[in-house]
Amino acid sequence: MSNTLEAVQILEKKLNNLLSNYEFLKNENEILLQNATNLQHKLLEKEQQLVNQKKEYDLLKIAKTIEGSNIDTKDTKLKINSLIREIDKCIIQLQE
Repeated sequence: MSNTLEAVQILEKKLNNLLSNYEFLKNENEILLQNATNLQHKLLEKEQQLVNQKKEYDLLKIAKTIEGSNIDTKDTKLKINSLIREIDKCIIQLQE
């Protein structure tokens, strides 16, 4: 009888231990998921900042070229031609 009682107590102890570990891991998982979400949000913000800064840099390069600087003139001409082609496409779409 005492062996059965001891076995039940050991089983109960192990079950409580498992439940405790489960709750701990569940909470830790929630925290990690929140951290992952926050990091993804920050990454998206940084990517958007990078895109905006690249656009700003390209505009500054164009402005410097227009000022008379010989550096990056070819790139600026290509960019202007690209913009003109985009505008032409928009005009064609509006006319249809």
